[in-house]
Amino acid sequence: MTEQTNPTVARGGADDGGLHRAIGWPQAFWLASGVPALVLFSIGGIAATIGNPSWAIWIISVSFGFLQAFIYAEIAGLFPSKSGGASVYGAAAWVRYSRILAPLSVWCNWLAWTPVLAIGGGLAAGYILTVFFDADSAVRSWEIVLVNLDFLKSDLALRVDATFLLGALILLLVFAMQHGGVLRAAKFQTIMGLAVVIPLLIVGFVPLLSGDVLAENLTPLKPLAFDDAGNLTEGVWDIPGWTLFLGGLFIAAWSAYAFETAICYTSEFKDPARDTWRAILFAGMLCIVVYTVVPLSFQGVLGVEGMLQEGIVDGSAVAGAMAGMVGGGSVVFSLMVIMLILALLLAVMTSMAGSSRTLYQGGIDGWLPRYLGRANSHGAPANAMWTDLGFNLILLMMSDYLFVLAVSNCCYLIFNFLNLNAGWIHRIDSADTPRPWRCPTPLMAVGVALSFVNAVLLGAGANVWGEGTLMSGIIAALLIIPVFAFRHWVQDKGKFPQQMLDDLHVSSRDLDVRKAGVLPYVVLAAGIGVAIVANQIFHL
Repeated sequence: MTEQTNPTVARGGADDGGLHRAIGWPQAFWLASGVPALVLFSIGGIAATIGNPSWAIWIISVSFGFLQAFIYAEIAGLFPSKSGGASVYGAAAWVRYSRILAPLSVWCNWLAWTPVLAIGGGLAAGYILTVFFDADSAVRSWEIVLVNLDFLKSDLALRVDATFLLGALILLLVFAMQHGGVLRAAKFQTIMGLAVVIPLLIVGFVPLLSGDVLAENLTPLKPLAFDDAGNLTEGVWDIPGWTLFLGGLFIAAWSAYAFETAICYTSEFKDPARDTWRAILFAGMLCIVVYTVVPLSFQGVLGVEGMLQEGIVDGSAVAGAMAGMVGGGSVVFSLMVIMLILALLLAVMTSMAGSSRTLYQGGIDGWLPRYLGRANSHGAPANAMWTDLGFNLILLMMSDYLFVLAVSNCCYLIFNFLNLNAGWIHRIDSADTPRPWRCPTPLMAVGVALSFVNAVLLGAGANVWGEGTLMSGIIAALLIIPVFAFRHWVQDKGKFPQQMLDDLHVSSRDLDVRKAGVLPYVVLAAGIGVAIVANQIFHL
């Protein structure tokens, strides 16, 4: 992108191959409006894992996400000409201390966000097939297994079936919609966002107001357990019980923190200084409401036994359950199915918009292959979008979407740890850089503390979702090493792009100036140590 003399008011143009300054914070808010729908991805899975405390897990998790957002709002304001979200802004803090940690932040954020395309597209395809075809229909039952992946997880495989074919079509439609640039996508998502958020709020508030939420379905706050006969019973808060609780917080973070995607569009804001912090904080407030009332009502009406029914855990029966919650018949059921399909499409659009911009900025800044840093004439990161699409067509073949979600969340918690600590590193190394919005120092301290909470969740909670989940997540994160090595030492001959250095207001020599000294290394070592200790203490 051509360097602008005043990045806070500049607009990209079709002739510079960059993104366009075309939106304000309300458009970014609606671009992030697919995040509330992510509660539908794992609301059943968490309830089936921890039991009664599941509604409390959602409230705790979204509260963590909101507190963390204040740090992300500050560091985003430091870079009005960058897109790609918090990981890009955090990478700029870590690059002085490690050439590997900086791209790791960007890579892990992308690996966390991009599977929403496959998971959302697959679930939406499943709902559509459920409406039009019986369970024993040949359309729904045929399957061709391409690769067996039992070495990663039992019964995991790459397969082609009707869900894959229809899901691939959905992803192509979303791609076509976003190919026309951020303004067109934002207008479309504003309409879809209203069509999704309003029904979600209805599902959340109607049972609460009608008295259908029963206190006995929400208490006692004890973990899920089964007796010798396989009957549901109350667990106890021993090591396995706390492990299940931390496993619930682990998987909820993937959804409940995700509104940070609202700051992926900083270089496309007309006024970054004004729009950046408003976008993330207003998106966070919406998520606090949805992630509180929807799980509370869902569990309060169904109870844990109801949420353990077949189809709730994998999401296929959520529409029928929600229709029943608001007292609807067949018409309301059909409306709920349509709403859920739109919600999943909205989540897919939000993910493609955010994750592709992370790839795009990674290509601009020298973290990822150069071809990703190109935009089309509409100001859309087309090459990054094609990469997103191709990767997710592979994930769409996976037979277990919950495993994909759990592995991607390992990467997400790594990203959150690095970026929450990037806030204070920027305070030390870039103290003189203007900050359009400054996070209150006590909230900065809370965010740093939460970075270690996330390290605990990573170490203790990942393997609740299957043996090998944590190791698979670590391997996925380490794949950045050959990717970055190719870009940095093969394509760029060991030098960073000038634009990245200009954004940091430094020269190549200045990258060797580390005002924070050994503190970032101490914090990193402490985080790794916390995750290892948590992994050894908490087990089932």
